[in-house]
Amino acid sequence: MFSSVSYVALNSALDGLALRQRAIAENVANIQTPGYHAQRVSFEDALGRAVSRGTGAASATTARSLEPTREDGNNVNLDAETLLNIDTNLRYQLATQAVSGTYSGIRTAMRSS
Repeated sequence: MFSSVSYVALNSALDGLALRQRAIAENVANIQTPGYHAQRVSFEDALGRAVSRGTGAASATTARSLEPTREDGNNVNLDAETLLNIDTNLRYQLATQAVSGTYSGIRTAMRSS
């Protein structure tokens, strides 16, 4: 059960989303730092390929944002970071509920035996 493609994929997604949450926090913390470039975390495409291959294991990658910069060389946009944070938190909640459902099924099976 813990090695199923869906379980491994959910854990890969949780890892990627947690990394994205940390990157967003760092971006917001550096919003006034001259020359700072926002970080972007991607894993969805790699996760999709991993699921197609039947493994579900995927790693997230972090890259510097190529978005335009302000005069001070910083390119963190608070509105964009806020929306990305909301989206990431909702996805994280959904994935944790799915993992929790897996454990609930195991608990139910253990009680009935």
